[in-house]
Amino acid sequence: MGEVPGPLVGPHEVQDLLGVSRTRMRQLIRYPTFPAPFQRLHGTTVWLRADVEAWIAEHRPPRPTDGDEAE
Repeated sequence: MGEVPGPLVGPHEVQDLLGVSRTRMRQLIRYPTFPAPFQRLHGTTVWLRADVEAWIAEHRPPRPTDGDEAE
């Protein structure tokens, strides 16, 4: 395998980026639109952080907070 094109994230980091439980993260990574893993290792799977962040930006827009709601 050649050079890694950017930072990698494992399942725990993906869960943190998504802000969801481990069970929900496992559901989301099975979506056909979720980025393919960069590599599957013996004990885990890793993704390119930029791919995961791009998916979050497109598919999980920020939710309004108390101060962001339209009046």
